[in-house]
Amino acid sequence: MQKNHFAALAFKIMTDPFVGRLAFFRCYSGHLDAGSYVLNVRSGKKERISRIMKMFANKQNPVDFIEAGDIGAAVGFKEIKTGDTLCDENHPITLENMFIPEPVISVAVEPKTQADVDKMGMAIAKLVEEDPTLRVKTDEDTGQTILSGMGELHLEIIIDRMRREFKVEVNQGAPQVAYKEAFNTTVEHRETLKKQTGGRGKFADIQFSIGPVDEEWQKENPDKHYQFVNDLFGGSIPREFVPAIQKGFESAMTSGVLASYPVDNMKIRVFDGSFHAVDSDAMSFELCAKQGFREAGRKAKPVLLEPIMKVEVLTPEQYMGDVTGDLNRRRGLMEGMDTRAGVQVIKAKVPLSEMFGYVTQLRSLSSGRASSTMEFSHYASAPTNIAEEVIAKAKGKVTA
Repeated sequence: MQKNHFAALAFKIMTDPFVGRLAFFRCYSGHLDAGSYVLNVRSGKKERISRIMKMFANKQNPVDFIEAGDIGAAVGFKEIKTGDTLCDENHPITLENMFIPEPVISVAVEPKTQADVDKMGMAIAKLVEEDPTLRVKTDEDTGQTILSGMGELHLEIIIDRMRREFKVEVNQGAPQVAYKEAFNTTVEHRETLKKQTGGRGKFADIQFSIGPVDEEWQKENPDKHYQFVNDLFGGSIPREFVPAIQKGFESAMTSGVLASYPVDNMKIRVFDGSFHAVDSDAMSFELCAKQGFREAGRKAKPVLLEPIMKVEVLTPEQYMGDVTGDLNRRRGLMEGMDTRAGVQVIKAKVPLSEMFGYVTQLRSLSSGRASSTMEFSHYASAPTNIAEEVIAKAKGKVTA
């Protein structure tokens, strides 16, 4: 009989106050003994599993081994993330990873006291390690720590856990929607950078077009947002400067021309330019690309994109009119109605910016009898009046 080799998927990381970091995993094939080594396919490193436990609610039962079909928790990992494949080091295999959507809502957090600064950093690091849908970044303009997640409730629970489990008191700002920007038309532009500072100067000259990505390319690369086409010929710009141009445009698209939101789906085609034998270098061309992005982006009909959520509401029939009327007021687009086990099901696509406080409103409309679920669907152009409001608010923040 052929022996199946060990393969498992780590689906949850948890910090336990008594045993440290616990990695929950599902064993799909083979057999694993406590104290043996496994290979983490993502990191390429061997890890020793010092103890294996089976979990019963919050009780941990140590076991000597685990086999196919079992769910267990292991202690002893130095480096592990949610979605990692663990397998026999002599027979590597990669199991299908978990789908982790992009976060759509953000909140600014800051420690209440100076003593909480380090504690907050450690708490966020542990929470991000446990939860791959939680992202953290520092706002360059304000210096604030921004937490991004899947929804209002998600971020509320994260902040509650920081207080409860990590004893960190934080102040939080109002939730912010993760808008994006895009270009509606393709324009050509020439950007020249000339700086003379006494010694060696800076010179770069690029001719390029900027606009939305090609539809065919988008179908082939659904996960990519930046298409770069090098149409230079005849040595107008030396080949060694092309990666710097590409890098310049790529870093510039993290802050769009309308309200400094990231640009989604941008195509750059560089087709001509010139250089100076002494004054041109990679940095000059990178700066020239960033400068060109700001100038050309304003002419490429930029638009603001807002996240649209897929909303499903389960409600008794007598509240149907009130619930659908409320969704329409929130700029919702009805997609269908159905009956499930005697309850009416309403499906709609609604902009995320209109969904703040929706659960509370739904309870009051239905005397607490309706429930809803919400997940990210796609990005779509925001109406002009909404876009103008968001841009004005963003510019007010920058100038403040």
